[in-house]
Amino acid sequence: MKRILGTTAIILSLTGPAFADAHAAGFGTVTAQETDFFASDLIGMRIYNSETEVEANSTIAADGEKEWDDIGEINDVLLDSEGNVKAVILGIGGFLGMGERDVSVNMDEIRIVTEEGDSDDRFLVVNTSKEMLEKAPAFERMDDEADMETEANMDANADMNAETDMAATDMNAEAEVDTETEMEADAEALANEAEMEAEEAAAETEQAVDEATTEMAEGANELEQEMERPMLTAPAVEREGYANATADEVAALTAEDLEGSYVYGANDETVGEIGALVMGDNGEVGQVVINVGGFLGIGEKPVAVTWDELQIMKNAEGDDFRIYIDSSEEALEAQPEYQG
Repeated sequence: MKRILGTTAIILSLTGPAFADAHAAGFGTVTAQETDFFASDLIGMRIYNSETEVEANSTIAADGEKEWDDIGEINDVLLDSEGNVKAVILGIGGFLGMGERDVSVNMDEIRIVTEEGDSDDRFLVVNTSKEMLEKAPAFERMDDEADMETEANMDANADMNAETDMAATDMNAEAEVDTETEMEADAEALANEAEMEAEEAAAETEQAVDEATTEMAEGANELEQEMERPMLTAPAVEREGYANATADEVAALTAEDLEGSYVYGANDETVGEIGALVMGDNGEVGQVVINVGGFLGIGEKPVAVTWDELQIMKNAEGDDFRIYIDSSEEALEAQPEYQG
């Protein structure tokens, strides 16, 4: 994703003034709460370890964090396809006396602790031990796992070919005929088994997609009622060389990938940049803040939209994503300014 001038703004492309005016109420109605975290603030925060249990939302005396072990910092945030924070990616190493490596930490394991007094400093604390951290597997991104799997498959295929050649050398003519017959039968059985597994996998995938679609629709209706305004429908843009990103591909995107990305409309016009992802106490991304208008980061106006009102597309090579919204720059600029 391309980042411009170090800003964290969303660039959106919209479908036109007439349609956008009908959906104008969909923006600017969301504000940040005191307990909310911006993703840009979360990345880089230190995480401390306490070997005694720490209550969530508790307080500590000034400098109380010095009693804990500083085990690393948050390098990234992992979101699922619905914008929920699944985990944070923690870089550890100095605490263990070894080279730094990344491990994933479920958001449910992290406690938020506030320092007493006027500072309102917040600390992120987990309850674990040095031994547990040493045994935690390193976090691997999807591209690395795919390369390792491909290499393993190539080695396995090479081993199988070598064994087949050695067996064929030792066989006489009669044994070769018998072996070929048996191999054909085995191959047919394997083909039938693979076909059945593929059909079962396709059925399971279709069911999962239907369930996810139903859940997303129900969630959109609940959010629309909560915000007291009609939700925008995610656009259905078609662009040569691009297709809608799958749920797994969207889930692999991190806050660093999304913040600073351009957003486009039906005619591929840019309207702003993603400025921030706003997360609540439940670890879910509730709103996406977009900076609209301005020049070179000056005079931009932040407005808020929801995750479900965006369409994410990926090119055939898999190295570029485009974000679309069903509105226009003029409609966004007319919305109330986001007060985060």
